[in-house]
Amino acid sequence: MPSKSSPAETSVLITGAGPTGLTLAIELARRCIPVRLIDAAATPFTGSRGKGLQPRTLEVFDDLGIIAPILAAGAPYPRLRIHAGPFSLRIGSLGSSKPATEETPYPNLWMVPQAKTEEILRQRLEDLGRKPEFGIGLFAFTQDFAAIHAELSNGESLRARYLIGCDGAHSAVRKALGLQLLGESIAEKTSVVADLIVEGLDRRDWHVWPLAKGGSIGLCPLPHTELFQFTAPGTAEIDIASAVHRATGHRVSRVVTSSAYKPQVRMVDRYRSGRVFLAGDAAHVHPPAGGQGLNTGVQDAYNLGWKLACVLGGQSETLLDTYQAERLPVAAAVLGLSKRLHQKPTTKRGDSTNQLSLNYRLSPLSSGNPCGKLHAGDRMPDAHLTDGTRLFERMRGPHATEAVTPEGTYILIRPDGYIATIGSTRTEKYLGQPVVTVRLAPQSTARVPQKAVIRAQPHS
Repeated sequence: MPSKSSPAETSVLITGAGPTGLTLAIELARRCIPVRLIDAAATPFTGSRGKGLQPRTLEVFDDLGIIAPILAAGAPYPRLRIHAGPFSLRIGSLGSSKPATEETPYPNLWMVPQAKTEEILRQRLEDLGRKPEFGIGLFAFTQDFAAIHAELSNGESLRARYLIGCDGAHSAVRKALGLQLLGESIAEKTSVVADLIVEGLDRRDWHVWPLAKGGSIGLCPLPHTELFQFTAPGTAEIDIASAVHRATGHRVSRVVTSSAYKPQVRMVDRYRSGRVFLAGDAAHVHPPAGGQGLNTGVQDAYNLGWKLACVLGGQSETLLDTYQAERLPVAAAVLGLSKRLHQKPTTKRGDSTNQLSLNYRLSPLSSGNPCGKLHAGDRMPDAHLTDGTRLFERMRGPHATEAVTPEGTYILIRPDGYIATIGSTRTEKYLGQPVVTVRLAPQSTARVPQKAVIRAQPHS
């Protein structure tokens, strides 16, 4: 039963310590915002499920200070090898192999087992003085004009300014709000994903047996492990070892984790109810095709974190309305892409899945006329600076950044790396946040607008 003692207090309570919740907690902790991160599960997730990190997510992880361990823990996507009886054919990869450029330092899809990504995020959070609390769920909550009043499963009472539901597709927070995941299932059968050890199978390729009895079987080698990720149609009762041996001739010596799911495209119609917000799978669920789900959740958190910090620092709460305004259309677009890729698989995905072109051009936080190829609301590309460093290096951290061209154009960049305004005057603070001014090197400004037609002044 809930405690009768005086409630503990925090600024933000986050439920769900997966990639979305961890990213949000890091964003708040590095801004010195009091935060509690709880998870009803007794232990962290151990599977590889969301293994694909898109280029834009890698840029987010660069800003969060974890890009080095993320790159060390992963590898490029392997090529696919299709097997049919005694024959096999090696075809393209689901990922690209583009060289890094000045504008895009992380151009390719990067494979890291989800559990490893979460481990790296947890370590970063611990470095900031916070830890996720496993084995503690949200028992109940109410809200009023001033606060969230939560009762936790361990009997603790907690008062918080805001509650963020990052607790997955079966979100207790979403259900308590009476919100539904609207959409559809896009497959009649369930599918199974598992991590297992397969004896004697070549680890250079992602192996696929499209004509296997019961449906196509995939075995993808997971980097820096002895495991393969198994995918196939089936239920939780499937005999994975037998299915693999029957299709491939290889013996499974161990099944480490397994789970069943039904591919769906669903989302809520609003992300906010008073002081409660939803993020990640609590707000939108994706099929695995295209590797969009985990990445979209991380970027939900990246968008919301700095805005919560601004409001807790004294800015108007109307700023929090821009979270839904910016992220809901993105989720809708990404869900449509995931559905198309599920229904018509292809290795030729190009730039459609890397999330670098997602923008907030229609956001109320974006103002000013477009200049050259850059618009307010676009992701700011990386660039060389006059002091010999790179723009992304100077953007790391919780501040906003202003990049100045040799011709004196000021490009104001939000804390999450998107352009707020392009103008002709300097900005001292952005929504109460400090602004770091840097100067773009001449060779970088060839692709940056030099003349701006000003329609609105930068935000103060």
